[in-house]
Amino acid sequence: MANSDSATMQDKKKTTEKLVAQTGKTWGRTRDVDPLTVAISALIMSICPSLVGYFQIAIDQFGGALLGPALGCLLESPPDWAVPKAVPGFLALPIGWERLYSVLPAFSWHATTLCAAWIAFQAALYMYLPAKTGYGQQTPAGHVLGYKVNGLLAWFVTHALFIGLSTVVPLFPGSVIADNFPGLYIAANVYGYALTTFSYIKAHFFPTHPEDRKFSSSKIYDFYMGIEFNPRIGKWFDFKLFHNGRPGIVAWTLISYSFAVQQYMKFGYVTNSMVLVNLLHATYVIDFFRWEDWYLRTIDICHDHFGFYLAWGDSVWLPFMYTLQGHYLAVNPVQLSTPYAVGVFLMGAAGYIIFRQVNNQKDVVRNTDGKCLIWGKPPTMIRPKYTTSDGKEHSSILLTSGWWGLARHANYMGDLILSSAMCLACGLEHLTPYFYIVFMTILLVGRIYRDDARCRGKYGKYWEDYCKTVPYKLIPYVW
Repeated sequence: MANSDSATMQDKKKTTEKLVAQTGKTWGRTRDVDPLTVAISALIMSICPSLVGYFQIAIDQFGGALLGPALGCLLESPPDWAVPKAVPGFLALPIGWERLYSVLPAFSWHATTLCAAWIAFQAALYMYLPAKTGYGQQTPAGHVLGYKVNGLLAWFVTHALFIGLSTVVPLFPGSVIADNFPGLYIAANVYGYALTTFSYIKAHFFPTHPEDRKFSSSKIYDFYMGIEFNPRIGKWFDFKLFHNGRPGIVAWTLISYSFAVQQYMKFGYVTNSMVLVNLLHATYVIDFFRWEDWYLRTIDICHDHFGFYLAWGDSVWLPFMYTLQGHYLAVNPVQLSTPYAVGVFLMGAAGYIIFRQVNNQKDVVRNTDGKCLIWGKPPTMIRPKYTTSDGKEHSSILLTSGWWGLARHANYMGDLILSSAMCLACGLEHLTPYFYIVFMTILLVGRIYRDDARCRGKYGKYWEDYCKTVPYKLIPYVW
């Protein structure tokens, strides 16, 4: 009898004992990392800020020539296009650090104030604008979190105020962002590293959901990929949704618009290429916020923890590298031929239509539990079961018809077509604006493999069955 009572007490202790972090085999980012992964993580954190700066310098100082900064700083007598016109006596400077220092972005208190005001303003909109509540997927520890979904309203309020206050009043020029871009780059980097450091400390000492944390054997990797799954301040201020959607993606179209104004102020006209870039950027951004609730069930929210990868990436990489096309065109006013411009627009439209159709099919099936039609037929699917670390069993849907029957990530195919159109809108003179499609290809292919690892760990044999049913990863009948 005593043994029975003791066993019962131990069972109760096990069921009530709270997890302090994810252990064992659960989905989410990697827990067991090798030295190569750690080295790559350290390399990315060391190089990426300089890489972003290199592209800013290439456009601002060297007219968009990708090799301009390298050749100008390293060759005694570089070609004319690798000599910055805005730096008098550049060739008289010793090669190397002194030449590089002469073209570096400079710190600016004015730009730093603008950056801080921008983040504070977006935080206020996020917290206080009317919002509906959206819900993410089950976390590894079994939580289903609510989110404030008001991004579209925040986007319209922000753009209406910016355009109104820079044209009707005007309190400032519409080119204010573009004019302060070098200083904003410095300020954004400071904020990105500070946010990463704060998130790392928070994860150790005052985490929001301790049981969803994941520690690895490497502090470097934990700093890079993050420890907390959904860090928050209070009930509603979610780090992931806010930093990706608000300072980053709201800024995307505002930055492109500001560069269009700067182009007009420099040259007295706005090129059709700049109009096209702004249109394509706006299409992607408005779609993001129109379907912000859908974003809550994507890999960023459902898989990634919050570390340098998202904190610095959302603060610096997104607003400065995703806007390369507008930045480039403000310096190089490319006027496209009408047939070329129409072709690029149609390409972008086709990519967007594919992207939206693919995502809509999944949403419709999940919202109706499969009681709908996809391409005129009832959808086919696999219903996998999975277990969270609280021991509870759940079920999900893996769609195997429509676009999802042709490729497991056909939405990424549409995304890449649209991204290609954004780059092609800049003409063919320089490679600099094409970095975006190179990066997006690397990012999305990497996500395909990360998603495969996550789903394989989460769904097991069900995922193997799904991969046999839908063998193509990205492009139907090709790969």
